[in-house]
Amino acid sequence: MKKEIDNKLNLKNIKPTAMRQLVLQVLTEQKTAISLPELEQKFEKADKATLYRTLKTFQENKLIHSIEDGSGSLRYALCQDNCKCAPEDLHVHFLCTKCNQTFCLNDIPVPTINLPNRFSLESVNMVVKGICSNCKK
Repeated sequence: MKKEIDNKLNLKNIKPTAMRQLVLQVLTEQKTAISLPELEQKFEKADKATLYRTLKTFQENKLIHSIEDGSGSLRYALCQDNCKCAPEDLHVHFLCTKCNQTFCLNDIPVPTINLPNRFSLESVNMVVKGICSNCKK
């Protein structure tokens, strides 16, 4: 697994440090997007600034993306391997109103937005809210 983690980092031109390896390992194991406070709980002894800088480095190098799901804090999730975080790569996110987990719906692209002339699209954030399949059981 360590080799796979290092390969992911190297493919995105990110130097594999111990903290980056550990954070990527946690993000890889996540089934839902994670907030910085949730990540901090998994690394109780780690410096908060280091965790934040690690997430920013991952985001700048398009290894992860951030989600504003309306919960009040950004959440982070791994990008798909071929993602460039361009508008055409964007997908819908789902916020469960029961468990407050945010899911990437990678197979559902964000609808095309036809902007007026002289407007340029930089990002789109589409969050659908409801009850996830785990909470429906």
